[in-house]
Amino acid sequence: MEQKSNSFLETSPIGQLMRKYAVPCIISLLVAALYNIVDQIFIANATYLGSYGNAANTVVFPMTVVALAIAVMIGDGACAYVSICLGADRKEDAHKSIGSAILLCIISSILLTAVYLIFMDGILTAFGGNVNPETFQHSKEYFFWITLGIPFYMFGQAMNPIIRSDGSPRFAMVSTVLGAVVNIILDPVFIFPMHMGMQGAAIATVLGQVLTAVLSVWYLMHMKAVKLGRESFRLHSRLMKRYLPLGITSFLSQISLVMAMAAINNMIRKYGAMDAIFGQEQYAQIPMAVVGIVMKFFQIVISIAVGMAAGCIPIVGYNIGAGRKDRAKQLFSKLLIGEAVLGAIALAIVELFPKQLIGIFGAGNESVYYTDFAVRSFRIYLCMMVFATVNKGTFIYLQALGKALASTAISMIREVVFGVGFALLLPRFFGLDGVLYSMPVSDILTFIIAAVIIFRTYRELSADDQKESVRREDYCLSSRQG
Repeated sequence: MEQKSNSFLETSPIGQLMRKYAVPCIISLLVAALYNIVDQIFIANATYLGSYGNAANTVVFPMTVVALAIAVMIGDGACAYVSICLGADRKEDAHKSIGSAILLCIISSILLTAVYLIFMDGILTAFGGNVNPETFQHSKEYFFWITLGIPFYMFGQAMNPIIRSDGSPRFAMVSTVLGAVVNIILDPVFIFPMHMGMQGAAIATVLGQVLTAVLSVWYLMHMKAVKLGRESFRLHSRLMKRYLPLGITSFLSQISLVMAMAAINNMIRKYGAMDAIFGQEQYAQIPMAVVGIVMKFFQIVISIAVGMAAGCIPIVGYNIGAGRKDRAKQLFSKLLIGEAVLGAIALAIVELFPKQLIGIFGAGNESVYYTDFAVRSFRIYLCMMVFATVNKGTFIYLQALGKALASTAISMIREVVFGVGFALLLPRFFGLDGVLYSMPVSDILTFIIAAVIIFRTYRELSADDQKESVRREDYCLSSRQG
């Protein structure tokens, strides 16, 4: 009998598999997050850009997340479904799913690029770019060049989880890392000696994304568990209906950040204008720049949290497809512990070293108001990091189980109802501090819901374990009697 592709996912120790898949995934997501963060670090330390360039980077950041949201919906959804197909030995569905995902990614990236170029001014204004003229000009320059790289960025990010599902997490990691290395090398060259400003930062980012996309194309031509052919590259609607819902949680986790940042940026602009200090034009960009930096650190932590969980998608999906829910339960336990430890470490860092964190982003070149608001922002906005990481791991694990509806529902509650709702509501009572309180309040309430989901998931997997044990005992008994 022919052995199923990637059968080691059903037999190797869970801890070993988690390290093999999660670590490269974490590094890939961290590197993807560092594209924008590295830009912001060099921009902030360029005296001719400073907090104006920092604020501009914060304004443009949500638009890159929109592109990422679409890409990971396609990529993570295909990754989960392809892993299930391989576990069930349905190779035809696997290669057709990947082919349709590739086409869907290319089409959607071209459409998004066109929308960004046509409606650029209106989009930047909607995300608070008109806080002052200098910030708007920097935002426009940066956004134009970043937009030209959207197709390459989306392709690389969508193919990354698909490459992992083919059993090559290390290649997925390396392709992303090499692109980021290009960005890190070119950023200081373009920004400082060449004095290219926001344009230079954006071009360095796009060149790195092009390299990652090219490496992804090379891998697709040399896949291991799945072979792509001409018949693969069609928009197979039957399969898209299967894998896109599995990527909805990844989409919502990203797109809700965009909605939250739109709400936050506009609340900052509105209530900052009422503040005695930040109501002055020379300081008006500071709250937006600072909150953007705090959210970048949050993005680093969440990238690790998501990487830990998303890296487990092929393992969970394969074992569910193979009927090994006992292994899925074991992995869930290890994942939740890892997420909680990550959140605790991040919490300690933001509470103990906020000045050091903000110093990385050029605080030495700014006023004392910049540093004071930054310290307060780190300590309030991120004070519930343990809940945030556990919540994120739970969302993605449900996605890996194929529970798209439950995963989507709690993601919607956290990211849209709580995340956006409290960002709009709390500033009415607490001013600028209300923006900062919106994150911890949302995480606390979401964790209450997540705890119920976690308990029910354990109970369901345990019940399946018992049924499987009874089935095996009956089989053994009948075999002996026969």
